[in-house]
Amino acid sequence: MADIDVDNALSNLTLAEKCDLLAGGEFWRTYAVPRLGIPSLCITDGADAVRGSRFFNSTPSVCLPCGEALAATWNVELLQQLGALMGDECRVKKAHVLLSPTINIPRSPLAGRAHECFGEDPYLSGVLAGYFCRGVQEKGIIATPKHFVCNDQEQGIFSMDCLLTQRALREIYLLPFMLAIKLGNPGALMSAYNKVNGVHVIDSTYLLREVLRKEWKFRGLVMSDWFGMYSVCGAAEAGVDLEMPGPGQWRGKRLAHAVAAGRIEPEVVDDRARAVLNLVKEAALSGIEGTSEETLDRPEDRALLRKAAAESIVLMKITEGILPFDPTKPIAVIGPNAKVAAYRGGRVAHLRPYRAVSPFEAITERSDADVLFSQGIYNHFELPLLGAQMRTQSGEVGYDMRIYAEPPEAGATRKCLNHYELLNSCGFFFNYHDKDLREWYIDIEGTFTPDKSGLFDFGVSVQGTANLYVDGALVVDNTTSQKQAEGFFRNGTIEEVGSLHVEAGRTYQILCRWNHPQTSALLKDNSQTFKPGNIRLSGCHRLDTDDSIVAAAKLASEVEQVVVLAGFVGEWESEGNDRKHMDLPPDTDRLISAVLKANPQAAICISSGGPYSMPWLAETKALLQVWYGGNETGNAITDVLYGDTNPSGKLPLSFPMRLQDNPAFLCSHAERKRVLYADDIFVGYRYYDTVEREVLFPFGHGLSYTQFKITNPRASVDSDTLLVELAIANVGTRGGMETVQVYISRESPSVKCPTKELRGFEKVDLKRDEVRQVTLHLDLGYATGFWDEAKNRWICEEGNYTVLIGTSSRGSFERAAFRIQKTTWWTGI
Repeated sequence: MADIDVDNALSNLTLAEKCDLLAGGEFWRTYAVPRLGIPSLCITDGADAVRGSRFFNSTPSVCLPCGEALAATWNVELLQQLGALMGDECRVKKAHVLLSPTINIPRSPLAGRAHECFGEDPYLSGVLAGYFCRGVQEKGIIATPKHFVCNDQEQGIFSMDCLLTQRALREIYLLPFMLAIKLGNPGALMSAYNKVNGVHVIDSTYLLREVLRKEWKFRGLVMSDWFGMYSVCGAAEAGVDLEMPGPGQWRGKRLAHAVAAGRIEPEVVDDRARAVLNLVKEAALSGIEGTSEETLDRPEDRALLRKAAAESIVLMKITEGILPFDPTKPIAVIGPNAKVAAYRGGRVAHLRPYRAVSPFEAITERSDADVLFSQGIYNHFELPLLGAQMRTQSGEVGYDMRIYAEPPEAGATRKCLNHYELLNSCGFFFNYHDKDLREWYIDIEGTFTPDKSGLFDFGVSVQGTANLYVDGALVVDNTTSQKQAEGFFRNGTIEEVGSLHVEAGRTYQILCRWNHPQTSALLKDNSQTFKPGNIRLSGCHRLDTDDSIVAAAKLASEVEQVVVLAGFVGEWESEGNDRKHMDLPPDTDRLISAVLKANPQAAICISSGGPYSMPWLAETKALLQVWYGGNETGNAITDVLYGDTNPSGKLPLSFPMRLQDNPAFLCSHAERKRVLYADDIFVGYRYYDTVEREVLFPFGHGLSYTQFKITNPRASVDSDTLLVELAIANVGTRGGMETVQVYISRESPSVKCPTKELRGFEKVDLKRDEVRQVTLHLDLGYATGFWDEAKNRWICEEGNYTVLIGTSSRGSFERAAFRIQKTTWWTGI
């Protein structure tokens, strides 16, 4: 990609070209101006994986542990390494800009995209995001923190108005972005869909121009979220440089017309165009050219992902002697997530991982004795995908897809435009090479040979219409009476299910006829732009849950070492919808209770992106939070279970006793298109610790197979730096890592403040009996400041402060005192 002279390019662009440049040229690409050598950049989605530029038949990708899992490592160096890996993935996917990290604050345990975020604490989230951005950008890729700001739930995101005080806005919701910019210097930022205090963020001159540009001196590009722009002039004047996706709805001719009518000044368009050109110039340094996507999947990447996933696992509860397991003894592996890799949150089938290692697969490889299995229950949100259970016409795993421009009724004149052999039976018909094909008809065919007899459930959800036939008989009708659901970016139908009694070993012919979106009455009156057509084919054997739980408990009673792998799979926690409650999937609690009754020594591993209820906790002696662990999730879980890795994860969010205990319980969802942030600055542990509310597990909690001791705390102020010194010793029986957490408490603040707030942390790796001196250099302004609403700036008040040094937000602390002699105010970053 050739470098460009920004000033020269800007002076030679016509007004029409400038206005076109301010919107995407395609769904994932910016607009190109070939006559001036201005290329098109590729922007790719990537909270935990690099999608590339294709939905249809996408290129496989690395998949990191989810955001909350990465935050649970509390390891800034690791986050920078993982950011660099994402940068390398962008390079082979020919992408210049990565839409990551997600650093919104999940106020409620029910937040649908909490799994993408870095936890409830703005300091932890912002620091980790900053180092992640560093890693991405050291590879020449432009990082894009999102979603600026208060996109903290999914309900009504386009229209909801988030009402909050300036203090809460500054201290909780803007602070992660402020720190990410300070530490990571990202080249771009994505705005949120929602309103803040009555104004859509994308039109907010206060947030985008006054705070981001003037106060923080942000010089990067600001882009809209996809379809997140609502006007011609407002966003341009506020400072939004790029409308995505393309072709734009509000830029181009509309913006040029607004300039001609005197509704917006030409200089505003020039400012926005300069930002886009600066982005192009910065992207040129990457040397990325072309559109041919490739893959990496290097051994060293697998090792890094395995380390990251293992380091994220939180040992929540342990009775000595249960873990680690002995690989020479038999083990019973029980539960719905045993042979399924819960590798990422969201609607996981939209992206193809290089691989996804299941716990059963990894345990079988690691164990030197028998590995026994019992399903127990299903926990799928929708039926499991059917593609891997089918065979193509050539005998390969997967199915045949044939694309036509005419419906089946065309008969002999019908011509097949393309034929693919595919595996993933969930996807968008998007980025298909024939972009002019607006009305299409697709036949999905394959054979299915069940391994056992009984009822088999087939499922179809779709954008468009689709019917599924088995041996010519209609089994699923998702055409005549469709019901809308939240899938496929809120444009799909619910999963229609049909059942058939199948015989083991018999081969059945599967045919699904899938038709373009405009064949659906649901979508004809829907103004949502993104309607490429989507389908999800699924199916599994019907399970008698009661009998299966009894069988699981019986197996647990017969084996000394037992592990239950349960929790969520990605579709339960996803963009587009918030969870309805904190319960685990149906029958999960029954399974865990039955297994623990049969064998109280069973270890429980739960996959999730956030908190959940645990009615069986008192009976549990070993509990691990394993999150969504990415490509290597099964190997990471196995490493911790057998003690090859000593667990060191720490919770980046609190686990409340009940949903009702959460400070946002009464105010986390929209009512009449508004969300009242009544919890103010008391989010998460700030609330629980201040009001002394009991929790299941506190923020920062995480145990180890060894023990640590902190001694000799000291705190002192040196100019604008707070020095915190301590000694930490490994006093246990094996090596391990501990995270030193530094909280600050104000003695007599002039306003109401939390009991304590996290203001520093450092992860330390210690051998057995090793002692290490640790010194943390904390920015005094960030360590002690709060937002003074009267003066509209940060304040560091004169007075006495206490440093609390511990290993979670609860429990025992080593303490040190310091004093600020004079009150000061400050702004900027």
